Amino acid sequence: MAKIQRAILSVTDKTGLVEFARRLSTMGVELISTGGTAKLLRESGIAVKDISELTGFPEMLDGRVKTLHPKVHGGILHVRSKQEHRAAVSEHGIQPIDMVVVNLYAFEKTAAKPGVQFEDIIENIDIGGPSMVRSAAKNFQDVAIVTSPQDYHAIAQEMESSGGSLSLNTKWRLAQKAFATTAAYDSAIASTLERIASPEGEKPELNDDTGFPETLRLSFHKAFDLRYGENPHQKAALYSDGSGKGVANGKQLQGKDLSYNNIVDLQAAWDLAQEFEEPICAIVKHTNPCGTAIAGTLAEAYKRALECDPVSAFGGVIGVNRTIDRDTATEMAKLFVEAIAAPGFDDDARQIFAAKKNLRLVEIVPMEQNWVLKNVSGGVLLQDNDMRPLSESDLKIVSQRKPTDQEMRDLLFAWKVCKHVKSNAILYARNGQTTGVGAGQMSRVDSARIGAMKSVLGIPGSVAASDAFFPFPDGVEEIAKAGATAIIQPGGSVRDQEVIDTANRLGLAMVLTGVRHFRH
Repeated sequence: MAKIQRAILSVTDKTGLVEFARRLSTMGVELISTGGTAKLLRESGIAVKDISELTGFPEMLDGRVKTLHPKVHGGILHVRSKQEHRAAVSEHGIQPIDMVVVNLYAFEKTAAKPGVQFEDIIENIDIGGPSMVRSAAKNFQDVAIVTSPQDYHAIAQEMESSGGSLSLNTKWRLAQKAFATTAAYDSAIASTLERIASPEGEKPELNDDTGFPETLRLSFHKAFDLRYGENPHQKAALYSDGSGKGVANGKQLQGKDLSYNNIVDLQAAWDLAQEFEEPICAIVKHTNPCGTAIAGTLAEAYKRALECDPVSAFGGVIGVNRTIDRDTATEMAKLFVEAIAAPGFDDDARQIFAAKKNLRLVEIVPMEQNWVLKNVSGGVLLQDNDMRPLSESDLKIVSQRKPTDQEMRDLLFAWKVCKHVKSNAILYARNGQTTGVGAGQMSRVDSARIGAMKSVLGIPGSVAASDAFFPFPDGVEEIAKAGATAIIQPGGSVRDQEVIDTANRLGLAMVLTGVRHFRH
């Protein structure tokens, strides 16, 4: 492969650039650069030629025109194996450019700034950068295109070991990455501009309305392949949005590789834990919480959550909303658990868990998830995330008996947890601890029966939460038969009055929320 002799460097993200440029220069590569990039290199003692020296034309129009020139694109695009190409560039005094190091204006970062002005959005649409990236990627056989600082070390290392050249395989991999970069960049621009209304005669402004886009553009990078999907005969991989937040970007501190099902359950446990301000532990099995509790300390919350259903908790996934400490880790280490999601693990906890080498510890940075996406054949469904909090104005006591203060606290706790149980869902709770969970049944009355049947702690004195209205009074009758004393539910059935009358007859307190929490 031909030695790389000349490179253009023009980057917004200057991470690692000086060291990379110094290594290129040491190998005899002539460096050409623009604006701030050239200034940085020069201040770092690295010899660099301004782009205007190459083109014979000054940067102009506030930097809009600097690399859009035949001596740049001709130097990149000419095919070295074609005699007529070599003759053409020689005739016009165009020098070959063998490497292009470019990353683009931070368009998304600018567009995301509160109160950003339309002019700033437009000025941060990079023109010359994507043009050079595409030119170099198109001519990858002869030109290396470098778009990510993460690749600097490996590229310099390969060049140092090969006398200054890069393999065709490396150039092809870089070209693939480059085209993906420009595709994501153009997608971000199109999605942002779609949000700008420009009535005739008025200054365009960015509309912060969270309405759904006319065209849904998604860009994710593969984080890693998984051993298999939900079942061994299915292939799977995890993709990241690159934000560094959320479950997909969680930092695994120890344990076996994460599986598809681990990740799904980690999301379910993490989401439930984020519902609460007080210390909480959620133990999840097959996306349903089998035990959830709040307490004054995380260790106590875990012990109370485990009490709810210790049989189902075996081999489960845990989610918490506090850094796990020694006391909590000591208790958790007594149970076989697949994975734990937490905002942090202190040194003592890490030391305790180290003895359980297969246990997966995942440290997660919280993020707000605005949308939920689901595949259907021929397309996708997109909806707002179910993040609606319950306010006092939502609550309507419809029974003759009002809930006691303790019952009301338990009803609100049960309502938050019930939201995370697969529909049809009936959840029993007492003193900030789930006592029974009926999940995923085709009949709501069956969910009421199963939740009571599976209870380890016993239902008497508990309250019940239903994720949707009761279509018939029989569900309320089952809940009363189990020993629960109060019910929270959305209401909205044509038989609401029958349901309320049944609660009154059985001496139950009933609170309506007006909010449904189906989870399919």
